[in-house]
Amino acid sequence: MKQPIHLFLFYFFFLSSVSFAQSSDIPQVPGTVVAHSPASSGLYIGSPSLCVLPNGEYLASHDLFGPKSEEFERPVSRIYRSRDQGKTWTPIADIIGQFWSKLFVHRGRLYFMGTDKHHGNLIIRTSIDGGLSWSDPGNSENGLLLKGEYHCGPMPLVEYKGRLWRAMEDAMGPVKQWGKRYGAFLMSIPIYADLMDARSWSRTNVMRYDSTYLNNHFGGWLEGNAVVTPTGQLLDVLRVDDKSTLNEKAALVTISPDGKTATFDPATGFIFFPGGSKKFCVRYDPKTESYWTLANVIPSDVQALNSGKNPASIRNTQALCRSKDLRHWDVRQVILTHPDVAKHGFQYVDWQFDGRDMIFLSRTAFDDEEGGAHNNHDANFLTFHRIRNFRKL
Repeated sequence: MKQPIHLFLFYFFFLSSVSFAQSSDIPQVPGTVVAHSPASSGLYIGSPSLCVLPNGEYLASHDLFGPKSEEFERPVSRIYRSRDQGKTWTPIADIIGQFWSKLFVHRGRLYFMGTDKHHGNLIIRTSIDGGLSWSDPGNSENGLLLKGEYHCGPMPLVEYKGRLWRAMEDAMGPVKQWGKRYGAFLMSIPIYADLMDARSWSRTNVMRYDSTYLNNHFGGWLEGNAVVTPTGQLLDVLRVDDKSTLNEKAALVTISPDGKTATFDPATGFIFFPGGSKKFCVRYDPKTESYWTLANVIPSDVQALNSGKNPASIRNTQALCRSKDLRHWDVRQVILTHPDVAKHGFQYVDWQFDGRDMIFLSRTAFDDEEGGAHNNHDANFLTFHRIRNFRKL
């Protein structure tokens, strides 16, 4: 790897519009505030990502989107560190040219994987000093993995059959509209290979948008999870856009045993999934032999008040959900909720197991001294939360 270059690039414009510490004058915000960016800044908080370093420190990240950002040219992602298990957070780095990205540790080393801009190249960076400085993905041997237009979220990676797997979306479909342009695929690499070298990665075929799915109500799939079933089958579990109903769905795309071919059966591949029209992360817990997620469910009383609305626009309730087989999901407990749908949201959650607890970051739209978020989607807070003894809920 090339000597990492410091990316402590704190521009005055960004520093003047985003605060980093817990704000004592807005105690009503649930959880611990990691960052706050008021709606007036035109910079909204996106893509929360959370990881635990081998030394026990927590790292959090988010990017900035919105009318005052440079998400289509030179987006900014921010890194924060906590040395007290999430009670307090300190900003440690800004990275220029990083978007929709996931922090993760593999074989003891820290990585940050996403795109270089909105619908940009797929890149990966690494850090050898706990996230203070990061490598530059300048070529295919040092982190530039795929050139073109790609999409993703901060999604989990999984080890399976000696390889590391990660879901992605190709954004180069023939219909250049949100959702319809996205094609699903999985990338993988041998677990001992150099993650920074594009030649070490392979990918499945791309599963393109098909307008005939769901009786012509299919709007697209995105933000997939690489997940292994109880029987050892590798899947890409995707968020599904279907504006025709509040009964939300996910899609199960099957990956062949050799990891080269993705296939989908629309007759059996769509499942009812609470919160499936918004981004969710699925992880397997060997202690309960179950799959867990935090998802933007739509409770029955909210459904009754919002009949006919796009389910993806309802983000005011975050719930803990569990499944034994990936097909049937139970809502265990509501974790965060607010009665207002329009300007309040707990969304794009990234989470980790932490012993008996579950820890998570939320892209939170909530009240502040300037009148709150622009809307429920355009979040003004990044918040940290802990669910104690989550398995017993």
